[in-house]
Parts: sequence; C-alpha cells; structure tokens
Amino acid sequence: MTRAADESPAERAHALRAQLAHHDYRYYVLDDPEVPDAEYDRLMSALRALEAAHPELATPDSPTQRVAGTPAREFGEVLHRVPMLSLDNAFTDEDIRTFDRRIHERLDAGDVAYSCEPKLDGLAVSLLYEDGRLVRGATRGDGMRGEDVTANLRTMRTVPLELRGRGWPARLEVRGEVFMSQRGFDEMNRRAVEQGEKVFVNPRNAAAGSLRQLDSRITATRPLEIVFYGIGLVEGGELPGRHSEILARLREWGLRTSPEARLVHGAAGLLGYYAEMGRRRPTLGYQIDGVVYKVDSLDYQRVLGFVARAPRWAIAHKFPAQEEMTTVRDVEWQVGRTGALTPVARLAPVFVGGVTVTNATLHNVDELRRKDVHVGDTVILRRAGDVIPEIVRVIPERRPADARVPELPTKCPVCGSDVERPEGEAIARCTGGLYCAAQRKESLRHFASRRAMDIQGLGDKVVEQLVDAGLVKDAADLFALDEARLAGLERMGDKSARKLLDAIEKSKETTLPRFLFALGIRDVGEATAAGVAEHFRSLDAMIGRTADEFEVVRDVGPVVAKHLAAFFAEGHNLDVVAKLRAAGVRWPELTAVAAGEGAFSGQTFVLTGTLTDLPRADAEQFIKRHGGRVSGSVSAKTTYVVAGDSPGSKLEKATQLGVKVLDEQAFAELRRSVAENEDAGHAS
Repeated sequence: MTRAADESPAERAHALRAQLAHHDYRYYVLDDPEVPDAEYDRLMSALRALEAAHPELATPDSPTQRVAGTPAREFGEVLHRVPMLSLDNAFTDEDIRTFDRRIHERLDAGDVAYSCEPKLDGLAVSLLYEDGRLVRGATRGDGMRGEDVTANLRTMRTVPLELRGRGWPARLEVRGEVFMSQRGFDEMNRRAVEQGEKVFVNPRNAAAGSLRQLDSRITATRPLEIVFYGIGLVEGGELPGRHSEILARLREWGLRTSPEARLVHGAAGLLGYYAEMGRRRPTLGYQIDGVVYKVDSLDYQRVLGFVARAPRWAIAHKFPAQEEMTTVRDVEWQVGRTGALTPVARLAPVFVGGVTVTNATLHNVDELRRKDVHVGDTVILRRAGDVIPEIVRVIPERRPADARVPELPTKCPVCGSDVERPEGEAIARCTGGLYCAAQRKESLRHFASRRAMDIQGLGDKVVEQLVDAGLVKDAADLFALDEARLAGLERMGDKSARKLLDAIEKSKETTLPRFLFALGIRDVGEATAAGVAEHFRSLDAMIGRTADEFEVVRDVGPVVAKHLAAFFAEGHNLDVVAKLRAAGVRWPELTAVAAGEGAFSGQTFVLTGTLTDLPRADAEQFIKRHGGRVSGSVSAKTTYVVAGDSPGSKLEKATQLGVKVLDEQAFAELRRSVAENEDAGHAS
C-alpha cells in the first residue's frame, strides 16, 4: 500500500495495523503467508516510526505494543463466569464404546455427530474480547478462578489483539491451549545451553513457565503458540448451533483452530480418529496426550448436561502414559553409519507409551554430561514422540554409592580404530571409515557414487547384499569379486554381473581428486579434495601430515584439516588404501604448472550451475592443471563463465559485465582443443 498525499498519520497508522493484522492471520491461522518476512518487518518498522513520531497513536491493541511495561509483582485473580470444566478420561476402546452407547441412550437419537480434535499437552487459557478487542486473558486455574496473564498473552503472535471481519458477539470469551512446538522447544533449549541458562524438561513445562512469567518481556522471547478449541461467555450476539461450525467461525475471526479437527459418527468413527492421530502423533510437530470427542450439536449438549464438574457430552481419550521411572543398568556406545559414537542407556525393562522399553539414546557426550547420567541411576523415561525413548532427567537423591560415570572410549568398540572428537564438537567419531564394519555400507555407497569412483550398477541394494553376504568387507574387496559370486546375488544374473565387473574394472582408471573424494573423509567434498590434491600432488605426500600442514591448503579450515590428519594417521585406513592400489586403482600423476605457463595461463574461470558431463572437481582440476584460476565470483576480470544447468545469478552478472559464457558443449570443445595441443606438443 502506498501512502496517499492527503493521508493523515492516524489513517496511515490504521492502514498499517490492518495490513499487519491481515498478514498475521495469513501466517498464524491459515499457515499461508502472502509476503516474505522482510516485507512484514518493513511494515512493522513503519508503524513503530509513525507511533514514535505521534505517541498519541500508540493504542494498547497496536501490534507494536505486544511487549511493554514493567514486570508485575503478582498476577491478579480472574473469576470465570462460565467455569472452565475438566473432562472425564477414557483409556480403552471399551470406554469409548460405553461413552457412545450412553450418548445414544440419553438422546434416544439414531445418528450423533462428534467433533474430534487432538488434545494438546499445554496450558488452558481463556481470552475475553469486547467489541472485537482483547481485554483480558486468564489461566484455567482451578476452573473457577484463574490468574490474569493478559500482558503475557498479548506478546504472542498467534493471539489476535483485534478480531477480524464482523458478526462477533459484543462480549466473547474463547478458550484455547497455549503450547510450544517441538521445534521451538528444542531451539529454546539449545540457546539456553549455549548461554549457560536453565533448560526445560519438556514443552508443556516450558509453555506453562513461560506464560506465567511476571515479566512479559521474557514471555515475548519464548516460542509460545495457541490453538482455540471452544467458547465460554457469549453476550450481545449469537453463535452457530454446532461446535464444528463455531470452530469455523472462530477461524474466520482470526482465531487459530486445530487443522486436525474432524466430524465423525459412532464409536467406530471415534476409534478410527484415535488410531489415526496415534499414528500421526510423531509427525505433528507438537505434543498431544490424547484426543477429545465432543457431541457436535449444542442442543444435544444442553440435553445431556453435566455430571459433577465434567460435561456428559465430551470425553478425553488418552494415549498410554509416556513417562515412567526405571534404572540405568549400563551405558554402551553404538557406532553409526557415519562413524558417530552414540551413548545408549541399557535400562531395567519398563512399560511406557504402550510398549516395554529397555534402551534409551543419550545422543552424544555433551548430552550425557548435561543430564549427569550414571550407571545405577534412577531416571525418568519418556517415549519422545512415541518413537525414541528418552531419559528426561535423573533423580539424584536415589543415586547409589557405587554409581559409575560412563566414559567415552578412546578406541572404536566395533573395529578398534582411534576415536576422534574435535574440540568444540559434541559428536565423537571412529576414524576407521574405510575399515569399520559399522560404516561399511555407507562408505561403499559413497565410494561407488557417480562423482567418486563412478561404478555404474553398484547401487544401494547391491551394496546391501554384498555386505550382508560377507563378500565385501572394505572397498578394496570390490576389485576381487568374480562373476560367479556376483551372479549368485538376488536379481543379478550373468549379464548384470558381467556389466558390473566391467564397471568396476573401468573405475580403476581415475584421478587423484576423485580417489581422494571417494575415500569418504568427513567434510571433504569434491572441491576440497581437488584443492588438497592440487596442493600435495600425490597421495603419498598426504600420509603422516599434521592438521597444521593440511590447514595451509586453500579453503581448508582447522576442522577439515583435523579430519584429514586423523584419516591419514589411522593404520586401518592406510591398509585399505594400499589394497586398493595393489588391486590396480591408479591415476595420472599431477605435475605442477610453472607460473606463467599452460594454455589457461592468466585466465580466470567461474563455474556455475550443474555440470552434467564432467564433475565440477574434475573441471576445476583441468583448469588449474593448465595454468588457469578458478574463482567463486564473477568480475570484470573473469575470462570465462562456464554455465551448466540452473546457473543462477552468476550467469546474469556475466551477461551484465560482458564476460564470455561457455555452455557445457563449448567448454568440452575448449578442453578437447587444449588436450590435442598438449598431445601434439608431447609428440614433437
């Protein structure tokens, strides 16, 4: 929106607030943003500047006022005129069939529709809107009285300060659940660890603690969200006669409701929804502890009424308990496919989340230390997302006198190679990448990949079979395979076996950069492999080098240098390399190009896009071998830009600067010409 010349500051402020409210609705309620974050920030900055210049325009419901004021000494008390009742719980399928049967008996009705939605594991709140504006927010408390947390709720972007559209009652109380997504919770705890602050045990505790901060400025920094699930007080207006229709109306007014809400019929429909949400629970991105069923018709709800402090027309169908107590019998170290060592707690068997759990991951050494887990400890266990059992915390007062601190092994428990843990990194790894059985399949897949040794036909399934059958223990064993053994693999046959053997034989002719990349050294990509090969000129020159010596290579930092040094210091890796060379894997020696010599002397190339007929590392190596320079950015001094598929902005800049652009065919012809001249020179 552009500002009209005769638009007053008040009109401009009103227009900006309307735009921001619209974008909040698109982002938080519809999950369908119209503008990028930068545009939203520009609008917010414009409104802040306008209100700074005209303080009288800074109304309490302005989006700029979500965080303001000073910490409260205590929360005021709020009386819920319509009590916030709890729900009865159900735990078995038979409980739900009984619930459905009683509903039908009391209503004497043939068909009853139920509104279903996930039961979020957060903190229940009520928000009161008068004439469409938020005037008060409160916690559920004991159902009759709650705490006034208006200032904190105002900081949440998912809470509209003003309702959208029209038709809302003069006074409308809506009810919802404040929670944290798993992603927001993890990120908040990550920052807390970095800053040496307290970390929260779970998203529910984090949400409750964040909403009840006396200083709303702290609440504003927490990733709180809200989903609205119902209404309380309604005055000066009417709402639809069905719960599902009310949810739709709330959404129209800018109040976020659950996208998982659905209508079903009968006990079979209820149980089907429960089973579906149970399956999808790990992928929702937020914690739920069950589902809620409500009779959809408000007329039926009035007929059914209440019992004690719970409605007869609704019930919570809970998932099995996710937290239990057990003891740590041992801590063992598992080696993953990339060599990462992960501590795994062996537990006294405990039934949690519907299954018996005997193991729990501790992720890495830092996590093990942070949670202070000892062998012998009593711990609280949770099935995180119903999939991965997780130790939430230790109960230190139950720690026995002989409890033992688990130590990171210095040797790989699988292959005996050295364990490397670079300074500042959380993950420790086995250095025997070419040798370690735990890493065998992954290292072979990488070794055979197109940009490495390019062994066509050696795909994932063939690698699985070769390793599982014990035919290949390391990359060198590939070159000892014969047709008879290959033909015996599932879906292989004589013809496929012959083709694969031909591809393996062909791969023996390679280049030093490709071979170095194929070794699978951690964080050593094609470009890094090419740079290291160019610097040292031979593989033998790399063996025994220190991290400091590798770090002098251009674009090799201290972390990658340590990985290179560790790889070439590990005897098991060197044994496999020696076997590969003995099997016939070879490459032409790299000869240094004297300054000012070579067909590309004084020329600068920039490669952009995906090169389909030649790996980028090989292209760079060819250019450098003939005296050229490869740059990452285009300038007026660039000689050629080589453009593959999807070249992006570098191609545009080359066009603007008048730099000559070569497509892949033209680049291939240039290389062919250089090679022919080189051969002619050798012949003469």
